[in-house]
Parts: sequence; C-alpha cells; structure tokens
Amino acid sequence: MLGPQDRTRSAKATSIHGYAQSGDLLGLQKKLQDNPSLLNDRNAVMVQTPLHVSAGYNNTEIVKFLLNWRGSEKVELEAKNMYGETPLHMAAKNGCNEAAPLLLDHGAFNGMTPLHLAVWYSLRAENCLTVKTLLEYNVDCSVKDNEGMTPINHLTQGPGNEKLRELLHWHLEEQRKRRATEACSETKTRMAELEEAISNIVGLHELKLQLRKWAKGMLLDEKRRALGLKVAARRPPHMAFLGNPGTGKTMVARILGRLLHMVGILPTDKVTEVQRTDLVGEFVGHTGPKTRRKIKEAEGGILFVDEAYRLIPMQKADDKDYGLEALEEIMSVMDSGKVVVIFAGYSEPMKRVIDSNEGFCRRVTKFFYFGDFSSEELAKILHLKMNNQAEDSLLYSFKLHPSCSVDAVTELIERETTEKQRKEMNGGLVDPMLVNARENLDLRLDFDCAEMDDLLTITLEDLQAGLRSLS
Repeated sequence: MLGPQDRTRSAKATSIHGYAQSGDLLGLQKKLQDNPSLLNDRNAVMVQTPLHVSAGYNNTEIVKFLLNWRGSEKVELEAKNMYGETPLHMAAKNGCNEAAPLLLDHGAFNGMTPLHLAVWYSLRAENCLTVKTLLEYNVDCSVKDNEGMTPINHLTQGPGNEKLRELLHWHLEEQRKRRATEACSETKTRMAELEEAISNIVGLHELKLQLRKWAKGMLLDEKRRALGLKVAARRPPHMAFLGNPGTGKTMVARILGRLLHMVGILPTDKVTEVQRTDLVGEFVGHTGPKTRRKIKEAEGGILFVDEAYRLIPMQKADDKDYGLEALEEIMSVMDSGKVVVIFAGYSEPMKRVIDSNEGFCRRVTKFFYFGDFSSEELAKILHLKMNNQAEDSLLYSFKLHPSCSVDAVTELIERETTEKQRKEMNGGLVDPMLVNARENLDLRLDFDCAEMDDLLTITLEDLQAGLRSLS
C-alpha cells in the first residue's frame, strides 16, 4: 500500500506539471488531449503553467508542443508565476539556452528582466550562452531593473567577469550605434517633411528660419536621447504675429501647429482660433469661465488669439473692460507649458496689447512681422494654391495653362489691380480671383467641347477676367 508521501509523488509525476518537469512528452500530450483546459493550468505553490516548468527545465520538445498547440485556447506566453516571472524569465535564470530562443521566436517579450536573470545565472554557472542568445535577439542592454540597475551594473570588478563584461559592453555600443543610425534616418525624413510644409509659405524668411531652428534642435535632442544622453525637454515660446489682414497669419499658425507636433514639440497639432467674442462675456463673472474653457480646449496645442488688440479698450474707461480680464486669464496660464499662445493683429493697434500688461514681453518672446504681399508673392501663392487643391475644392483637378507663369501672373496682377487694393486684400485676393477665373472658363467654353485639357485648363485670359470681376 502507498503511503501519503508516495501518493503525493505519484500524483505529481502524473500531473501535467510533472510531465512538463520530467520531459515526458507522450504523457503530457495525452493529458492535454483528455483535458485541453490544462494548457495554462497553474500549480498550487509556484502558480506556474506547464510552459513555465518545461522552459525552466529546458525540455524543448514540450516547449515546442505547447507553443504550437492547435486547440481553441492558446498558450499564455506572458503568464506570470508568484514571483512575477514569465516562461522566458524561467529559461533565462536557469540558463536554458535552447528553450529561450523558442520562446523568443514565438514573440515572448524580451524586456529587461530576462537579461538580468541570464546575467545572474552566468555569474553563478560561468556560462554565457543564454546571455549571448538574448543579445542575438537584440534585448536592450541599457534597461534598468526595479533597483535602477542595468545588467552590466550587476557585474563585480573581480576576476571571472571579464568575458561577460566585454560581451555586454560590445552589444551596448552596437545598440547605441544602431539607435543613432535609426534616429538619424528618421530625423532626415521628418526634416524633409518640414521643408516641404515650409515651402508652402510665401515670404516670411525670418519665421521660416526660426521654424527650422526649432525643428532641428528638437530632432537633434531625440538623437541625443537615443545615444543615452540626458537633455531637458524644450518648450516652444509664445508669439505675436503682426500684420495686415490677408498676410497669412492664420494660415501660418495652422501650419505651425502641424510642424511643432510633427517634430515632437507639441503633443497635438490642434490650433484653437479665438476672437474677442469667444473669450469675453457680456456680464460680470462671465468672462473668466468663458476664457478658461477656450484655454482648456487649446491645451496641448496652440491658442491663436486673432485681432488680439480688441481685448484692450481704445481709451481708459471708469469701468474695467472685460477684455482685460480675458487677457489676464490667458497670461496666467502662459507659464504652465500646457498651451502655446499666438497673439495676432494689425501692427499699430497691437502696441496696446503689448503695453497693457507688464508681463507681456516677458512671456511673449517671439515677434514676427507679416508684411504686405508683393505682386510676385501673390503670383507664387496662386501657383501654390493651384498645385495643392483638396478634393472638395471648387478648383480640384483644374490646372493653369503654361502661359500662366509666375512672371506672367505677376505682371497681370500689377496691371489689373491698384496698390491700395493689393494692400487691403493681400492673400485674400487670390481665392476670389481663381473662382472668378473658373467661372470665366465655363462662360467661354462650348457645350460640344470634348477635350479634357480644354475643360480643365485656366488661361491667362481667365485670370484677367477674374481680376476684373474683383474691381
């Protein structure tokens, strides 16, 4: 008759965990076929699955069978035992050099702990094979454990560790070089995207130079971090855009939002556009909450305050103007780093805003002047618009006739508009000019016209008619 201890040993030997430990593949297969729910069964003490046990004992045939199990339930690669160890951890800490790559090939997470455990095993067993295997799968040599130590930090300076230290150092340097190369390639791609976006801005050379400085600095910081260097996060400055209507202030703010997000300076690319009516309430106590809601909406991106000078009264009155309250609310959050604020408006009236608050120039450190567009710049804007039409645009698929060169359109604008008209409309002249030109194209075409080019080509004659319609 079997005693209690004998019965315990017999039960253990015939359990699925017992088969996983002993390497009895046939016994484990039969057990699973009889009861597939045992695939991820946990044992009583260590809370380990059969995959934990087989990986920890380097029983590779059982590991393979469990990983390739075709039942409705799949083996849990990242299951954790009572110590928080996965099957890969078990293989690593026990130096199971054949089981570890099987788990890695099936997508087991190769994070920091397996390499730490493999290093500890190598120190005890003077066997680097498992460390080499993990490093061949490009596990990160620089990650830290819960105590803030990297795998190489666990090596003492004593004899016997030279080979292991040399192995880790070599892979650490190789990983740093690889990260730097990847960061450099990504940086070049993103800078090319930035240059493409900047190419759609006509004029504004100072602003474009500043954009390049911000973008390049931010992308170089990413490379520095990829090499393991510690650099502080950058914070974009608050700005003022000064200039007449139609000079591109709102358009540039939208592009700026996309660019600053693209290079990682802002967490989102949203630009919240507001004017006095969006911020200022009609009664006492309304302005603060109204302004704060808009600020909250803009967090993570840009708050673009158009016609900002309207927040400041033309003359001092006895009662406090609510616009000043809105400005003070905005100024109060500008040091938080949660939002970038751009104040925009005519150059002369904006002086009221600058003079209204002694902290304005301390917080708003970048001032950009948007000059009136010349006839040549308006011609360039026209070409850019025609080359970048959205699908829902009235001019999508239309094109300019070869005779509509930048020089020809420049001469046309100069001839058909007055300086006063150009100064008042600026870039706002281009869209109605093109819409009118398309209408003229429709007017001069016959219904029996079947040539695709004729149906879609805007000529210099059409542009001329479009300008004359504006007068």
